[in-house]
Parts: sequence; structure tokens; C-alpha cells
Amino acid sequence: MRVITQHTLGGPEVLTIAEVPPPRPLPTEVLVRVEAIGLNPLEPRLRAGEFPLLGRPPFILGWDISGVVETAQTWRLRPGDEVFGMPLFPRAANAYAELVAAPALHLVRKPASLSHVEAAALPVVGLTAWQGLVDLGGVREGTRVLIHAGGGGVGHVAIQIAKSLGAHVITTVSASKREFVEELGADEVIDYTAVDFAEVVGDIDVALDTLGGDTAARSLDVLRPGGHLVTAVADEDTELIAKFDAAGKRFSGVAVDPDPAALQGLVDLVDHGKLRVHVQATFPFERIADAHRLIESGHLQGKVVLTV
Repeated sequence: MRVITQHTLGGPEVLTIAEVPPPRPLPTEVLVRVEAIGLNPLEPRLRAGEFPLLGRPPFILGWDISGVVETAQTWRLRPGDEVFGMPLFPRAANAYAELVAAPALHLVRKPASLSHVEAAALPVVGLTAWQGLVDLGGVREGTRVLIHAGGGGVGHVAIQIAKSLGAHVITTVSASKREFVEELGADEVIDYTAVDFAEVVGDIDVALDTLGGDTAARSLDVLRPGGHLVTAVADEDTELIAKFDAAGKRFSGVAVDPDPAALQGLVDLVDHGKLRVHVQATFPFERIADAHRLIESGHLQGKVVLTV
């Protein structure tokens, strides 16, 4: 089978296609013939060596997949089932490949309402948003939610999840994405290029941060007493955590993990017309370097997907 691998750290040009033997699924696992692979901003950073999650090369990147079960060593799924998920994260799933072996519990059946491309785009961003807003944030009817970067991968899904729960949603985006996030249901839109959100927003119950930098720190003052910041990027900042504690506000880091119950929750929202995943661009397997360049250009609207 073909895989996309790298033997050194560096720019997109280090990604190469190679032929390797197919993996063998263990008991409780399935072998998936991959139709589409969702790409995430984490992967170019790993490729470049910004942090050693996968150790030293050679390695195969990728987690988000959608495809068809080819063989099954489990009663949970059968050959021919269309499935999608985010297997093994944060361990290597070797998902930039034509065939992927994955635990059956890390996958769910793909609904007919999602194409393979759309399904592959959903797991990492959908699970991050779900775990941040539902599991950690406890968002419900009437919650005031601030979603930073609402036009991005996590953000555009988070808006829809929060709205499905009955929340009042405020989001920050550039002016070019205003119409996009309004169509997704955002109640208030802040153009971060023209306005400082910290000066115009207040009384927030839950803020979701996937940006990093000083976004988490600047969110402190917009939270109501007892308000909750959920961040996917600043969870090891002990000084900042202490500031939240001193202010009587909550601080949580969300490290996304495989979760079939949450994946099924996302499927239910899709089937009820309350969630759609936006794919900005698709690239064929052979153009993985171009796909990484697009991700690294920044300012994505939704997701980038590789087709196999």
C-alpha cells in the first residue's frame, strides 16, 4: 500500500510517498480502506519538528480518516461498513495511508448524510469542540459562549454545537468570515482586526480558545464570576491558571481523545440538520505538500482534506 512518510524534519517537501506492507489489525481492531483523510494544523507542526509528539522520523502523520472496513477482528463492525473517526490520538495512527488499522471503539459508522470527505474533516475538530463545550464547559440553554476563531476548523463546528444546545454565541473572526459564521448561527460577530474583543464583550459563561498566544489571558476579564475558559493550547501555563483561580474563575485544558459517544453525538447533530462541516479545499494523495502549504498559510475557513 502507499503511505505518505518523512525521513527528516522540515518543510512540506520532506513528505514523500512510499510503498509499505499493509498493517495487520489486532483483536478488537479493523482494517480500513481509506477514502479521505482530514488534515489538521497540528500535523505541519509535527512535520517541522516544533514538538516531538511522534519522536524522531521516520513516521507517518495523520489521525482523521473516513473509509470502508476491509477486515474486522471484532464483533462491533463488519467488512463493508463505512466508518470514520480519529483513532489512537495522540499516539501515531499512521493515517496518511491507503489502509489504516484502528481500534473499532475509535470509529463509528458514517451516516449517509456525510460524504467521506466531510466525514474525514470532522473527528479532531468535532471532538475538540464537543469535549470543550459539552463535557468540560457544560453549555446549555441560555449559556453565553465566546468562541475564538469561529471561522476555523474547531471554531465553525463549535458554533453549531453551542447553538444546538441553546447557547447565545459570540465569536471572533476576520471581516471576510462574518457572513460564514452568521450562516452557522453566531448571534454576535466581532471583527478581531478592527475591535479588541476584551473591550466589547462581557458576562461570558464559557470561552473556547484554540488560538494560543495571549488570547487565554485576555479572556479572563470577559468572563463572569465563576465563568470558565476552556483552552486547547494553553493548558500548561501555571501562572495563568493561578490568575484564574485568584479571580474566582475556572480554567480547563482540553486534550482531545478518541470518544465514540461524542462522535455519535456529532453524527446525531448532522442527521438532524444541526451540524455541517465546511471543507475549504481537497487535494489528491499525491499533493500532500501543497495541502500542508495551504494549512500553513493560515486563515483557513473550515478544513482541508486529502482524497485517496
